[in-house]
This record gives sequence, structure tokens and C-alpha cells, in this order.
Amino acid sequence: MKLSANSDFREGLSSCIIPGIDYPLRDVGRVRNADVHESRASVEIELGFPADSVRDDLQQFFRQQAKELSGVDDVEVTLRSRIVAHGVQPNLKPLENVSNIIAIASGKGGVGKSTTAANIALALARDGASVGVLDADIYGPSQPLMLGLSGRRPTSEDGKTMIPLRAHGLQVMSIGFLIDADQPMVWRGPMVTQALNQLLQQTRWSDLDYLIVDMPPGTGDIQLTLSQRVPVSGAVIVTTPQDIALLDARKGLQMFRKVSVPVLGIVENMSTYVCSNCGFEEPIFGSGGGERMARDFEVELLGQLPLDIRIRRETDSGTPSVVADPDGAAAKAYLLTARRMAARLARQGKDYSRRFPNIVVEE
Repeated sequence: MKLSANSDFREGLSSCIIPGIDYPLRDVGRVRNADVHESRASVEIELGFPADSVRDDLQQFFRQQAKELSGVDDVEVTLRSRIVAHGVQPNLKPLENVSNIIAIASGKGGVGKSTTAANIALALARDGASVGVLDADIYGPSQPLMLGLSGRRPTSEDGKTMIPLRAHGLQVMSIGFLIDADQPMVWRGPMVTQALNQLLQQTRWSDLDYLIVDMPPGTGDIQLTLSQRVPVSGAVIVTTPQDIALLDARKGLQMFRKVSVPVLGIVENMSTYVCSNCGFEEPIFGSGGGERMARDFEVELLGQLPLDIRIRRETDSGTPSVVADPDGAAAKAYLLTARRMAARLARQGKDYSRRFPNIVVEE
């Protein structure tokens, strides 16, 4: 069916399902301009999520869609991304210089949450976003090692705030920068909460589109308190396919819902084991667990990531997969997962709290 009227042309483009994202454009972006004049069409599209690594593919996709809708062959497509701040929990406001905080959480330890958080952050940065990482796992900070920052210390220009360290294009802060690597954190819940709040509030983040928070595992008092005090735009639950991990992951998902934090989706880690010798894949932890959980809770399965020894080696060396092997299968899986996560966030309501002045009532 060929459309000629500009309004119909715009509507047709808005209805296009974006490959890999599986949402229509109108849900995760908009058509800023769509014009058909004689034998030529011009289209300007704005996405609500970063997509630099697939920009050419998306331009070609929309160019083909525009050709079919308009009936002309000469089509110019301009594609850009614009990331805005989205709403957070009631009675909380987004941090200054941070548009969106995304919590990466798990119901239990050992499911690859920190590895996933690091690679998702790097994937968002590779797609063109300004990204920071906050290591909120006070008892077991691992981001300094994973991002190649072990032994480094943040600096302060005013004695009150800290400048985050930089790694692979990310802004990074962790309690691991402030203590010795072998020092155990023998702290009770209130001390941990205070420490995290200081890391969050006293770090001089610089104009972040996304701040990825590597949450502690579990669903105890500490996690609940952090979820209530940190202005989070959305959460991602990391799990493995086996039933025992899914059981705890369900609790983590329900915790975020109780504190009014939208769950953007589930990431199933270690979905299949990849043999380093022959490349054979086998679901040694079971299969279909993430899909069942996503279906039961009516959330998205954002991605299924492999159990691959190269991911472990690259992370331990301080250069996670998205950086170490940007064209590899693991990096592509992380990129797609991060893009789907950001697109899911783009569907949510925007934050307007910064547009309103503070109202003070005086007698």
C-alpha cells in the first residue's frame, strides 16, 4: 500500500516495528519530520535510546520502509537519539547531572550480576550514551577489578565531593576505591546505607544519560532501603536458568514492584555453555527459565547471555567483553540486551519535576 499524504506517511513510519527492539517507533521515539514532495521524500527520526552501533542498519530499515510507504525511491533519512530523564519513585527526584538511574539486581549471588552490569554500561556507552557505574555492592565491590581500576583512588577538588574515575569511557565510583582490597566491610545495615548514599550524592557525576547501579545480591533490609532512597528509573533482574536462582530472582522482582520501581526486564545469564575448543553449546543450567519468569510476571526477557570462559577472562583482566572483543558474539549479545533495556525505559513516562520551581509557604 502506497501513501502520499504527509500525515499518512508519518503515521505509517510511526507504526514500523524496530528490528531487535520489537516496539513500534511511536513507543520508543518519534517522527520529527516526514515529507513527500513529488519524487523525493525526507524523514527525520528521533529515538529515545542510544543506537550508534546499529545506526546504519536502522537508517537502511527506515529508508526501505519510507520507500514502500511513499512510493518514491529517492529517500533521505536522518536518524538521531535523544535520551531524556524518566520518572522515579514517589517523593524522590532524579539526581543532578544524572538523567536515569538503572539498578542491576539479583535475588542471589553468583549469577553474574556484576559482569552483566559492567558490560551493559559499556554497551550503552558504545551506542553513544554518557554512562556511569556505581558499585553499590558495599560488602563485595568488584567493579574496580572488572573495569581495570584496582588500586586507584578518586580525587577531590573541594574536600567535599569526589571526582569519579574513568575507564573505557565510563565514569565509575565504588567503595573499593576507598578501602584496601583485603579489608572486610564489617558494617551493619545503617552504615552500609549511609556509605552508599555518600557515594551517590557526593560523587561529581558529569551529565550522565544513565547511571548503572550494581546492586548487592539479595532482598534484605539493605536492598529495600537502597531501593527506597535512591531515585531509580528502572531495574533489571539478572538470573540463571536454574530453578533455585529463579526462585530468588522472583523475590527481587517483587521487591522492586513494592517500592514502585519499574522492572525493565529480565536478563538470563549463563543460558548456554559454549565449549572453548569446539564451540558446542549446551544448556547445562537448564533452559526456558528466564522466559517462564518473564511470562509469569509480564515483563520482558531482555537478553540471554552465554556462559563463555572468554567473558570471565576478559572481565578478570579489566577489559570486559564489549571492549575486549567488540565484534564477538558475547559483545553483540550485551549490546542487544542494553539496547532493548534502554528502549524499554524510553516507553516510560518522562520526569517533569525539574521543570517546576520549589514552592515555599511562609507565614
